[in-house]
Amino acid sequence: MNTKTNLIKQLKEKTARIAILGMGYVGLPLAVVFAEAGFNVTGIDPDGRKVEALNKGLSYIPDVPTETVAKLVNSGHLKATADFSVLKDIDAASICVPTPLRKTGDPDMSFILSVTEELAKYMHPGMVVVLESTTYPGTTREMLLPKLGAEKGLTVGENFFLAFSPERVDPGREDWTTINTPKVMGGITAACGEVAAAWYSQALKTIHSVSSAEAAEMAKLLENTFRMINIGLVNEMAIMCERLGVDVWEVIEAAASKPFGFMKFTPGPGLGGHCIPIDPLYLSWKMKTFNYNAHFIELASEINTNMPRYVVNRVMEAMNERGKVLKGAKCLVLGAAYKPDIDDIRESPALDVIGLLQKKGAEVSYHDPYIPHLHTHDGPEMNSVPDLMVAVRESDCVIIVTDHKAYDYQAILDAAKFIFDSRNALGKAGKNNPKVVRL
Repeated sequence: MNTKTNLIKQLKEKTARIAILGMGYVGLPLAVVFAEAGFNVTGIDPDGRKVEALNKGLSYIPDVPTETVAKLVNSGHLKATADFSVLKDIDAASICVPTPLRKTGDPDMSFILSVTEELAKYMHPGMVVVLESTTYPGTTREMLLPKLGAEKGLTVGENFFLAFSPERVDPGREDWTTINTPKVMGGITAACGEVAAAWYSQALKTIHSVSSAEAAEMAKLLENTFRMINIGLVNEMAIMCERLGVDVWEVIEAAASKPFGFMKFTPGPGLGGHCIPIDPLYLSWKMKTFNYNAHFIELASEINTNMPRYVVNRVMEAMNERGKVLKGAKCLVLGAAYKPDIDDIRESPALDVIGLLQKKGAEVSYHDPYIPHLHTHDGPEMNSVPDLMVAVRESDCVIIVTDHKAYDYQAILDAAKFIFDSRNALGKAGKNNPKVVRL
């Protein structure tokens, strides 16, 4: 029995030992899915707080219930460690580490590089490695393959296997989760793709195999570039509609009534999360190495990046029309998470809105039922106001940045002096209301 056949047999019998490198928003749900399928899973993360919490059976990710983690830990199917040396006994490893952008706009590959170097120390024949971290096309082959293969005297596709499978986590969703969201899989070789697909298919419902790691890497970037560009389009549409004196929300609803050829996107105060604001710029950066400018990406990024400033300028103009100046005004930002009903603040436009308001001299506070504390990009730590309705009544301006369902918008509307609604959270109640200005 050759290495590939033996490893596939272990994976199908679920005797293969699994490791997830990086136990965050992607890694923990993936570890839980594999553990629930019957694998023994070890989560590896340098953050001692995460390791301690998991080994106590506690979850720190809202999408993963503590009861689920506790059950898997107690059954022995899930454990965590900060010690990478456990990889010497691992058969299958998935890399789920962050891939942010540097301030200069180029990819920060330090997390992938660091975890790959640790993994390389313990590589051995009969392993399959899958990279899930979003990155530019060519990363798996150019960065991981040399360190995990040739430098260790291993031959890819023969005695070890390497693939890329983009994460598709959308925090807060209950309809599409890790287990039932179709999973794209692309191997460095056909054998690599076969082994990786055999592994993931034991726990996930649908595997969509592609011909190469590069195709899988590019598929992820296409998904999020599609969303980024369409959000940029409706954000610019909002700007144009404001100039024309047309209600952009009415326009979008009218267009969405078409049953074919149109997909509804809505404008907002900017992009947030780890994927949409960042992933397309990986592709744009990569294309510059081929002397090609990704025009759609650059234009959409410019529009989306400017939205927090546009929102603050609209707030300032609206307050001027009401005989108020922004400098010294009490401004309450409602919602700090990058999307509704979650506690994820990564790349949230609320941080930019708060920072820009502060630079204009406003006295800024915020409220978010999911985020008790936050740091703006340059400012000190802020705490969510303890009494929402008191803060609403005392504020000169309430700015809705994240439309959490937990808010009683009618009560907020009744109590507020002035609201800038960047999400159309107030709906019909906000339309034509003299206290409300909508994006």
